[in-house]
Amino acid sequence: MARQKNRNKKDATIAMNVPPLAPENATSDEAAGERWEKAAENGDEARPDGASSPASGETGKTGDGEGIISAEQARARARELERKTAAEVSLPTPKTTGQTLPSPGGEGGLAAYLQRIRQFPILSAEEEYMLAKRWREHEDVEAAHKLITSHLRLVARIAMGYRGYGLPMSEIISEGNVGLMQAVKRFEPDKGYRLATYAMWWIKAAIQEYILRSWSLVKIGTTAAQKKLFFNLRKLKSQISALESGDMKPEQVKEIAERLGVPEEDVVAMNRRLAGDASLNAPLRADEESGEWQDWLVDETTNQEEELAEREEFDMRMKLLRQAMDQLNDRERRIFEARRLREPPLTLEELSKEFGVSRERIRQIEMRAFEKVQKAMREALRDAERPL
Repeated sequence: MARQKNRNKKDATIAMNVPPLAPENATSDEAAGERWEKAAENGDEARPDGASSPASGETGKTGDGEGIISAEQARARARELERKTAAEVSLPTPKTTGQTLPSPGGEGGLAAYLQRIRQFPILSAEEEYMLAKRWREHEDVEAAHKLITSHLRLVARIAMGYRGYGLPMSEIISEGNVGLMQAVKRFEPDKGYRLATYAMWWIKAAIQEYILRSWSLVKIGTTAAQKKLFFNLRKLKSQISALESGDMKPEQVKEIAERLGVPEEDVVAMNRRLAGDASLNAPLRADEESGEWQDWLVDETTNQEEELAEREEFDMRMKLLRQAMDQLNDRERRIFEARRLREPPLTLEELSKEFGVSRERIRQIEMRAFEKVQKAMREALRDAERPL
C-alpha cells in the first residue's frame, strides 16, 4: 500500500511538471496546474490549493473537499462520471472532427503559437482517464484531440531543451507533436500512469530522431553509443571546461569516454563531427583566385606508370621462379613449396611424417632446394640484363 501511494504521488508530480504558460484569465483547472508546476519544480509536495500533504493513511481533504487521490480512485471516479453522463454525451464517429492543431510555423511565429496553446486547459486525472478510455475503446477522435492539445505545453517545454543544435524551433516542436500523437495512440490508462509521464519519452525520441536526420548531410548516430555521444558530448565538455576548438586533450577524451562508457576513438570522431560540415569546394580565402580546399588534397595512391612497372617486374620474377623450380626433383619441389611458398608453411614435423625421415633431414633438403633456386634465378637475371 505504501509503495502504491508513493508511486501515485510521483506520477502526479511528474505529470503536472509542465511549463507555466497559463494566461492571467486562466480557468481554475489551469491555475491549479500552475501551482502543481511550481510545487514540482521546487520539490514541494504541497497540493495546488496550498494545503499540506496528508500523512500516511489520511484522506488529505482540501478546502473544497478534493485531495490527492490514487490511480485506482481516479479510475473509479471516472467510470462513475462516465456512467452519469453517458445519456447526455454522444460519441462522434471515428472519422474526423474537423479540428486542427495550432502550427508553430504559422502566422505570428513561435510567440503566437505559445500564446495559442495557453488557451487549452490542463486536464485533471479523472478527465484524462475518461478521455483516454473513450479514445481507446470507441476511437473517439474528439477525445484524442483534447488529450493532445492539453499536452502541447509539455512538448514546447521539452523542445526548448534542444535549442542549441541550429535547427528551427518550429520544426523541433512539430516533431515533438508527432511523438505526442504516437504516445496518445498507444497510451493505456489502466496502467495507472499519467499521460505526461508516458508521452515524455515518445516526444524526446521523435525530437532526437529529427535532429539526427537533419543536423548533418552525413548520417550520424547509427548506434546507441553514437546517439549518447551526440546528445551528451557538449554538456560533458562544458563540465570539464574543454571549451577549446579542435581536438580535446588526451586526458579529457579519456574522462568523457569513461563517463559515457564508450571507446576513446568514438569520442574523438564525434567531437570532430560536431564541428559541422565543411565543403571541399569552399575557397581558401575570401578572394576568388585563392583556389579551393580540394586543390590541396594529395592523392596518396600510386600513378598508372608505377603500377604498370611494378606489375611487369612481379610477372618477370614469377616467371624466373617457375623456371628455377624446374631444376628441383619432386621431393625437393614439394618441401620447397610447403616451407617457402605456402601460407602458413607446414612444420618440419608434418613433413617428416609425410616423407618418413627426420626433421633435420627435411631442413637439409629445404636449404639445398633454396640454394638451387636462388642460384638459378641469379643466373637468369644476369642473362636477362646482358646486352644483346
